[in-house]
Amino acid sequence: MADDQNTEEQNPTQTEENQEAQKTEHVADTEKTPEVRVAELEQALEEAKAQVLYVKAEGENIRRRSFEDIDKARKFALEKFSGELLAVKDSLDAALAVESATVESYKDGVELTAKQLLSVFEKFNIAELNPIEEKFNPNMHQAISTIDSDTEPNTIVSVLQKGYTLNDRVLRPALVVVSKAK
Repeated sequence: MADDQNTEEQNPTQTEENQEAQKTEHVADTEKTPEVRVAELEQALEEAKAQVLYVKAEGENIRRRSFEDIDKARKFALEKFSGELLAVKDSLDAALAVESATVESYKDGVELTAKQLLSVFEKFNIAELNPIEEKFNPNMHQAISTIDSDTEPNTIVSVLQKGYTLNDRVLRPALVVVSKAK
């Protein structure tokens, strides 16, 4: 009670203004007929419905655009890689178009094309697996056969086909021959 008196003593005009505003609102509400009040509430309801429909439509548009973006990303994910491979294909086509080539010129052309291909692989984080004399890893290697060898058991003795990884994920395991225990 003492706090109320202090508040009124400190700001008597504010308190009077607040009370007057409350009275005015109450009088304004009571002066409106029920039909007017219902009409106002129906209008507010219609506005709320319109806002809900707008938000729902906006959400659908965002969802649709997201699906379209994902679809485009999926379709064109290999665009840069494919563009880089076209240069390698052009080199191979140029080698085949030569009329009078020697074995040496073909060999030089194939070496340059292989270097070009390795450059593309490096650019896109494709690494070669050539695991000769490494321990056999079933996650990265596929054993084709085992042979008796002087090396430690489960050591790769020869590589029949190199494997490849893409960003440290195996694209193709290396096909290997593994030593077995004697």
